[in-house]
Amino acid sequence: MTMTFIIVYVVIALILVGLVNLFMSKRKRKMKTQRTEQTLSENDTSHQSYQSKFNIRDTDETSEANDANAISEENGKLNISNNSDETEALTSDQNAVTQHEESHTQEEEINEKLKQKHSAFMFGKGTSQGKVLIAMIFGMFIAILNQTLLNVALPKINTDFNISANTGQWLMTGFMLVNGILIPISAFLFNKYSYRKLFLVAMTLFTLGSLVCGISGSFTIMMVGRVLQAIGAGILMPLGTNVFMTIFPPEKRGAAMGTLGIAMILAPAIGPTLSGYIVENYHWNIMFYGMFIIGLISLAIAYIWFRVYQVTTNPKADIPGIIFSTIGFGSLLYGFSEAGNNSWTAPSVVITLLLGVVFIVAFVIRELTMRVPMLNLEVLKYSGFTLTTIINMIVTMSLFGGMILLPLYLQNLRGFTPLQSGLLLLPGALIMGFMGPIAGRLLDTIGIKPLALIGTGIMTYATWELTKLNMNTTYSHLMVIYIIRSFGMSFIMMPIMTAGMNSLPQRLISHGNALSNTLRQLAGSIGTALLVTVMSTQTTQYVSTYSQDLDKTNPFIKDRLQEMAQAMGGEQMATQKILEFVQKLASINGVNSAFLVATALSALAFILSLFLRGKEHYISKE
Repeated sequence: MTMTFIIVYVVIALILVGLVNLFMSKRKRKMKTQRTEQTLSENDTSHQSYQSKFNIRDTDETSEANDANAISEENGKLNISNNSDETEALTSDQNAVTQHEESHTQEEEINEKLKQKHSAFMFGKGTSQGKVLIAMIFGMFIAILNQTLLNVALPKINTDFNISANTGQWLMTGFMLVNGILIPISAFLFNKYSYRKLFLVAMTLFTLGSLVCGISGSFTIMMVGRVLQAIGAGILMPLGTNVFMTIFPPEKRGAAMGTLGIAMILAPAIGPTLSGYIVENYHWNIMFYGMFIIGLISLAIAYIWFRVYQVTTNPKADIPGIIFSTIGFGSLLYGFSEAGNNSWTAPSVVITLLLGVVFIVAFVIRELTMRVPMLNLEVLKYSGFTLTTIINMIVTMSLFGGMILLPLYLQNLRGFTPLQSGLLLLPGALIMGFMGPIAGRLLDTIGIKPLALIGTGIMTYATWELTKLNMNTTYSHLMVIYIIRSFGMSFIMMPIMTAGMNSLPQRLISHGNALSNTLRQLAGSIGTALLVTVMSTQTTQYVSTYSQDLDKTNPFIKDRLQEMAQAMGGEQMATQKILEFVQKLASINGVNSAFLVATALSALAFILSLFLRGKEHYISKE
């Protein structure tokens, strides 16, 4: 079943990428022909202008030469021979040659500027950076919100469709796999198609997928809708970063990316709260109808305001590279997901992880040997990008794991409802959304190192506080700790990513963006699998330890058991109650152990932040 699903997803993803590629290529050929004619016309005009200058210059030089010949004839008639005159004539000739060479150099420089001008982005009529920013944030917010809405609603969906929890989990896993397949090839898509086309196509697919999910009456139809949503979201997520890195200069990217962080940070936190409210009061399909309506509004805004055009190249699709990437990253993501749900030693986990490693190695070898790679790994040569990406991965591991552990503690161990659990996380998310633009402006002003040290320091402290959970930890105390943790994360999440992108030249930003997003997604899966595994393992060990301590021959235990049996009407009920209490106590200690690992990850990110360099190191000079 597992391998069949993986194969089906690989085939579906490749077919859909091919169809999108075919659909957009038709329009691209027409647009490319028009741009080529326009470019040739402008270049001809420019060359005619330059040529007319050179013709004038050549005429002047011819006149000077004729004058010089006339003077030479006169001097010959008068039999005048003067060494100084010959020297001046020679100097004049050298100056003429130098001027001619300088004119050619100037022509080459202007031609290069023309190429840069034609390859740069352009805003459409009535469009500005602010309007593009709003359109982009609006689209990305709904796409990211979709990823967390389903978590709370999944048990209800499983019941309505009469499917097992493992089968229903594919609505989440499948979405993640399609994202993992598309993000690594996003650099190829950005070079082949304009940002505007990609955004409109991605939002159309996402909106259509939302409608399919809303009207679905079976798991199969629901799965089709989720795949369509995942394709749209898989393009939108890296597209947002790439657009902002293109339309904003390096000194303003921090504030712009901080504003984008409102969508990327606020949406995942609002999702569980909103989903919990809808599931408790309405049918779950209301969520998807809502996303469909908002998707239509986003498409309308984008059609009017999202008018960013850039001259694109026409790279050929690297089919072997796409296949290697699809199987490699898809297998790794699935393997880590299953490791968190089951066991690291399960055959499906071992096979898919090994398969992923083999195909990732094959993908890397192919990209390194390609003349025009689909994903240019040259980005790793830039130390500013590499170190910030590593720190970002470690922070993401700690963040994603924590986002899984806290709801488990609140709902499974403390009995809070999904809505209460979501409301506890909401203030922290609002703090991160509010602080995003502020942290971005600080990045533009003082650089990444102070922000990273402050952010990872606060995050490490707050995560350490979460290792002290017990059965009596108050709701308000948890909320305060999570707010502090979120405040610290606001200084590190978007700024560290922006600093890494800033250190790359413009030609490599799309490749760095694709690699960074792919590694962050892998890090999130690894972090979740790691912390959930620690929690499960430690819980089992604590249960074993506590069970040994519950010796019925112990006089104290015997007396307490008898008292509980009298109060509850039987020794069996008392024993069951004690075992439930032991299981809860062991689970809480397991959660604390997992948060201890998350604290270690945050501390590692803090140590690595000490090696970050000054502000200028993260602004590309190329």
